[in-house]
Amino acid sequence: MTTGTINTDIENCLRELLKNEGYSLKSKKGLAMLGPDIKAAKGGKVIYIEIADLEDLPLEKSSRFCQVFFQAVSRLNNKDCSKIVIAVPEKSKKLLSVKARIYKVAWERISKTFPELEVWLVNAEKNSYRKTAWDSWLSGKK
Repeated sequence: MTTGTINTDIENCLRELLKNEGYSLKSKKGLAMLGPDIKAAKGGKVIYIEIADLEDLPLEKSSRFCQVFFQAVSRLNNKDCSKIVIAVPEKSKKLLSVKARIYKVAWERISKTFPELEVWLVNAEKNSYRKTAWDSWLSGKK
């Protein structure tokens, strides 16, 4: 399965689940357009979601992760932003734990600087997701 297919599966899964949870969703952005992968609103809170398949080739993992991180935090420029999310396949949890340990001090500082940042683990096949706090990857509470 290609990264594009995985990202599309994750996006479709999250859109369905969030809609069922009562979120209103901005329509898909389309190819080559700027903006979040998903913008969801409910009760005056707006969530900006960036989707990333982190299971690329080993050399690409860090650069893709950094790219998605900066895409996510750039959404804080929007005055309506309540939460920013990096959504990844559930199978990425081992990689995230490793990254959190490797970048421990930076990971902690990111958590303090961006309290609105979360990582969501998505299982498109089971049509489910789990929200995790950024700092939970350091403490093992995920």
